[in-house]
Amino acid sequence: MNRSHRTSAHEPDTAVELNPVFSRPGESTIFPRFTLPDGESLPSTAYQVVHDEAMLDGNSRLNLATFVGTWMEPEASKLYAETFDKNMIDKDEYPQTALIETRCWRMLADLWNAPDPAKSIGTSTIGSSEACMLGGLALKRRWQHARRASGLSTDKPNLVLSSAVQVCWEKFCNYWDVEARYVPVSKEHPMLDGYELDKYVDENTIGVVAIMGVTYTGVYEPVEKISAALDEIQEKHGFDVPIHVDGASGAMVAPFLQRETVWDFRLPRVASINTSGHKYGLVYPGLGWIIWRDEQALPEDLIFHVSYLGGNMPSFALNFSRPGAQVLLQYYLFLRLGYEGYKSVQASSRDVALYLSSEIGAMEPFTLWSDGSDIPVFAWQLTDGYTENWNLHHLSERLRMNGWLVPAYPMPEGLSEITVQRIVVRNGFTRDLASSFLADLKKEVAYLDGLTSPMPSGGQTQAFHH
Repeated sequence: MNRSHRTSAHEPDTAVELNPVFSRPGESTIFPRFTLPDGESLPSTAYQVVHDEAMLDGNSRLNLATFVGTWMEPEASKLYAETFDKNMIDKDEYPQTALIETRCWRMLADLWNAPDPAKSIGTSTIGSSEACMLGGLALKRRWQHARRASGLSTDKPNLVLSSAVQVCWEKFCNYWDVEARYVPVSKEHPMLDGYELDKYVDENTIGVVAIMGVTYTGVYEPVEKISAALDEIQEKHGFDVPIHVDGASGAMVAPFLQRETVWDFRLPRVASINTSGHKYGLVYPGLGWIIWRDEQALPEDLIFHVSYLGGNMPSFALNFSRPGAQVLLQYYLFLRLGYEGYKSVQASSRDVALYLSSEIGAMEPFTLWSDGSDIPVFAWQLTDGYTENWNLHHLSERLRMNGWLVPAYPMPEGLSEITVQRIVVRNGFTRDLASSFLADLKKEVAYLDGLTSPMPSGGQTQAFHH
């Protein structure tokens, strides 16, 4: 679903006309929209056209829907500009970037308490979606090897996950012919928590996905409880089922803010963990990471070995050519912030989230689903019976008029009759900006409460919330 209010309906003409101040003698004053222009234009002209169109996008700093980073320091932007041209896959031409990639995932393996980080295996990816695909493929291949070694069929693999998983897991199961077994959420069990897990796990289960930071509400799924439930299943039925932790957001928050929470490689069942460098890893869009606890967790026949400078570099990825700049930005941040710096940044974001959730939770129209104490993300619903004149979609539209993007969307299967709104607090969203948002929120709620008849509901669509 397109989050923007601008759609193909905003493309009524077949050409872009130039204001004369942007054109130069001898240049065309009209560019076709959907075919290549016949001739060239000056760099400044092409720049101005694209620049002006890009202005029509929303202000990314006011986008409270996205998890993706929208701010970095000037030094990071400078480094980014200096390394745009680096191709991550070309380890012969850019061997130092390849070494830095290895340093980064080794740091993550250590952060996530791998038994021996030197024996872990990891890679950068294009966001967490690719990382999840790789994690799922490794689970499937391990299961296939074990089944074939026992002379058993490999025809019907399944993956157990919460109905609240991100859509990339639906794609994985679709693309790689794996049955998705969704455990529905409920008011009593609003996340995958191990309850009745034995109803979904069998000999064909390749793994269970646990989410550190559900996208709908921001809460952590209790990986330790899920692992304990799988221990019981193994003891009773003999099924040895590994866990993949989708830590797209929480894997870069929990190590700094909830060190007492056991969710990572400290649990022997956790085979792999992914995260988004471009979410709470604090890098600009286009970077993910996945780490396997050891060589046994990643089947050798999935790895391609690339030689460079007389050495050997294992490669496991869906994409080939891809930017190396974001990997260097991640390394910059690891050096720049260190453990204490990341802890400070994530704590500041959580403080803002707790401030906002406490203020919104105290408002009569709203009932909180979460408060931002896990990852700095929280959600709320309209209090039952509060009003018949407006809903959260109307409020989302009113907030958009002030520049704020705050999605309204239904909860996943099991709670789909409930609509919530959600705020993602990211680095750069300050307490001052939060106060400005609250002022606009209260203003728009007062406007909607002043209605004497119901707002029209036609044309409302689900907002983009991943």
